[in-house]
Amino acid sequence: MAPRPAVLTKRTLDKDLDKITHAEDVAKHVLRRLVAPGLGLIFLGLAMLFAGVYVFDRPGAMLVVAAAALAGYMAMNIGANDVTNNVGAAVGARAMTMGQALVIAAIFEILGATIAGGEVVKTISSNLVDAVQVPPAILGWIMMAALMAAALWINLATWMNAPVSTTHAIVGAVIGAGISAVGPEPVNWRVMLEITSSWITSPLIGGLIAAGLLYLVKTLIIYRDDKVAAAKRWVPVLVAVMAGGFMAYMVLQLSPTGKYQSYTIILIGIGIGLVSWLAARPLVLAQARDLENRNSSLRVLFRLPLIGSAALLSFAHGANDVSNAVGPLSAIVHSVGVGGDAIGHPPLWVMLIGAFGISVGLLLFGPRLIRLVGEEITKLNPMRAYCVALSTAFTVIVASWLGLPVSTTHIAVGSVFGVGFFREWYTRHSKRRIAYIRRKAESFDIDEPEEPNIHETRRRYLVRRSHFMTIVAAWIVTVPVSGALAAMIYWAMFALFV
Repeated sequence: MAPRPAVLTKRTLDKDLDKITHAEDVAKHVLRRLVAPGLGLIFLGLAMLFAGVYVFDRPGAMLVVAAAALAGYMAMNIGANDVTNNVGAAVGARAMTMGQALVIAAIFEILGATIAGGEVVKTISSNLVDAVQVPPAILGWIMMAALMAAALWINLATWMNAPVSTTHAIVGAVIGAGISAVGPEPVNWRVMLEITSSWITSPLIGGLIAAGLLYLVKTLIIYRDDKVAAAKRWVPVLVAVMAGGFMAYMVLQLSPTGKYQSYTIILIGIGIGLVSWLAARPLVLAQARDLENRNSSLRVLFRLPLIGSAALLSFAHGANDVSNAVGPLSAIVHSVGVGGDAIGHPPLWVMLIGAFGISVGLLLFGPRLIRLVGEEITKLNPMRAYCVALSTAFTVIVASWLGLPVSTTHIAVGSVFGVGFFREWYTRHSKRRIAYIRRKAESFDIDEPEEPNIHETRRRYLVRRSHFMTIVAAWIVTVPVSGALAAMIYWAMFALFV
């Protein structure tokens, strides 16, 4: 029998080579998915090494090193999940690219955590459970159990796609571990009541501020006959108010207590606002050149304030939510005698672990969620997104100044609800809007537009309101679940190691 043609052998070889190529592609795909977790593990190792340098000769060195790893892990979770809310709107509105959003958010998260995060860290580390009444060794194990419980619960909730707050998780965990260790007496219930009330009032305040900002934007810009001219006049003012308010807060935060009188701080804020107005005005005028008198042009002109509000919100988030990661670590560090100047005042290296952990989590795991949040938030146009971001930032900044750990996500959601409810009211009752629509109808020589279908309007808003029960349920569940989990972990740790 004649031998088979060589061409068949060549085809078999080609098939084998294709299989090898496909195997290599699969391997690359799998390895690519492991890059981010691998870099995260490297960061946790560096955090442990960083902590070990400061405590290697202390009796509780191993406890601090392990707590540093948990704090870094908690910070990465915060960066991966919460920070996406800060820049998602700007990315979705195409005000900045993904790379720009990641860099801006990472920088301002670090600045907010290191510059203005101390007061909230103090509340978590020493004010929830009275550090004076609890022996240092017991306090260390309480905070260790709280860190582990909060991290596990957030991971589980994220896997289940449940909307939970990292702030609620760590507060509930500290309280639960504290009660299981020393009973309810050392728990500062007055501080807990203040924190709980802030969880209720802060979303309401954020919603009111957002609604007020949107009212000004609609009244002064959107429902004007010449939108572009109005935007050229008022957008620099919005930038000035944002910059001036932020700088006044920074002076108040960084200067020694009593150094500046209130009117001096106000004057500094006004001065910075004036400089910002002078700087923003030519930029806005350049952007407004050749723009048509329509709402789509306002998207371009609101790019600058939207970027600024996203950066400011990242700073505020870093200042407040870094405490969720490093508050317990700060208490553990003090329990072994290597803390800062006093109980509740964290050393700089502790703050750096939390600050860089948030940024690492954002850079490694944030892009996918930023795209998701951006697609959802861009249903709000850039003007509404600006109102939400700025109101959230100012509310969180005030809470950080007061030392109250609040949920940034819930304030942002409260701001979204505020914008939605205000739009419903404004659509039905605003005389300025009705007059504007009638003028536009007359200018185009068309009949007055019909009123929107009331059932469709109610259905659209009810979709938004339906999220309210989910948020409330998450708030109710997170605190007791994280507290119970922390109590069980503390008992297990006490039985194994103490």
